[in-house]
Amino acid sequence: MVRSQFTAASLAAFLILLFTASVPAADPVSELSAWLGQQTLDDAALQQITAEPFAATALSGEQAESAAAALWKARAEFLRADRSGEQEAREIILGELRMPFWFRRFGEPGPSGARLFISMHGGGGAPAPVNDQQYENQKRLYQPPEGIYLVPRAPTNTWDLWHQTHIDEFFERLITNLTVLENVDPDKVYIMGYSAGGDGVYQLAPRMADRLAAAAMMAGHPNESRPEGLRNIGFAIHMGGEDSAYQRNQRAADWQQKLAALQQADPEGYRHTVTIHPGMGHWMQLKDAVAVPWMSEFHRDPWPSRVVWVQDNVTHQRFYWLLNNSEQLLAGDRIDATIEESTITVNASREMKLTLLLHDRLLSLDEPITVRGIDGNQTQFRVSRTIKALAASLQQRDDPTAMAQATLDITVPAPPAAEN
Repeated sequence: MVRSQFTAASLAAFLILLFTASVPAADPVSELSAWLGQQTLDDAALQQITAEPFAATALSGEQAESAAAALWKARAEFLRADRSGEQEAREIILGELRMPFWFRRFGEPGPSGARLFISMHGGGGAPAPVNDQQYENQKRLYQPPEGIYLVPRAPTNTWDLWHQTHIDEFFERLITNLTVLENVDPDKVYIMGYSAGGDGVYQLAPRMADRLAAAAMMAGHPNESRPEGLRNIGFAIHMGGEDSAYQRNQRAADWQQKLAALQQADPEGYRHTVTIHPGMGHWMQLKDAVAVPWMSEFHRDPWPSRVVWVQDNVTHQRFYWLLNNSEQLLAGDRIDATIEESTITVNASREMKLTLLLHDRLLSLDEPITVRGIDGNQTQFRVSRTIKALAASLQQRDDPTAMAQATLDITVPAPPAAEN
């Protein structure tokens, strides 16, 4: 007879193995939900989540969607409580600057929420009463078929009142507030502006394109702005044919040519319409109002397959699914990033440290990802969807449809020096 050698130690090991096999693995989404049930998801809590053990656990695609929904629900609850006062007061205060605003609803919103049209008034370098009058006038100009028509009063009275550094921060906050408090669809946000407000559209639309579905410029001047960043939104220009002050009409014609050339080289991008109204001066008698229904047909894609990012003199760290971690952000810096199947190609005007913000809407995160640079070198990576990536994305921006499920840090080499 063969006797089994079953020692006390082996019995203990067997029982541990049996117990472990019978206990299901911890579910990070359930742990997140339990954690959120004990917290208010303010900025400090968002930071704290990224250090929690469950935040580093790899997620399936379905788990990532559930975690994103739970995070945004909790974040929106906090934002509603935190921002309701400024929404009721119709004024946002940032530091020493104030931006009053007025809005009116039109039509019935769709299932995903209402459209938001932010309409910038004219005026500029003039006494406050002049800009106050322009603010009041802007309220009466346009009526969208559906959506919230919102007119902000510029925080300053300078000539560049709509494209100073603080405007980006005000508009980011305004979009978030209307999303959580007024049922705005974050993928249906539009900016427009007349005269000095049109100057603002020329400047803001390229540098805030990743927040917008479309933009419309009326009777403004582009100054030093560039159109490359408009690749993934709709852009309308309306100009009086006789509006020659500051060469506005000529500059509009110049941009018409630039946009046409960009679209010819990249037919899937740079959707635009340019109308130079014959015989019209600076006031176009509302012939430009056709831009409102034209814009309404556009929806933002937060995860486009190609991104063209040229830094303005007001720099941004994030643009779509690119995060620039370089020590210094410089006006004129350019990044061109494209995704085709599982390959990401990234070119930059100089060496840059980037974080790629990734989502299954861009490419399958279950498969290896290849990153290719301008030098032709390719590197393959595997990434994991995590709650940490989702929470970090919300720290960067309160934007529910643009939450990254995974991240990948890369260094993009400088392009080779041109030969003489």
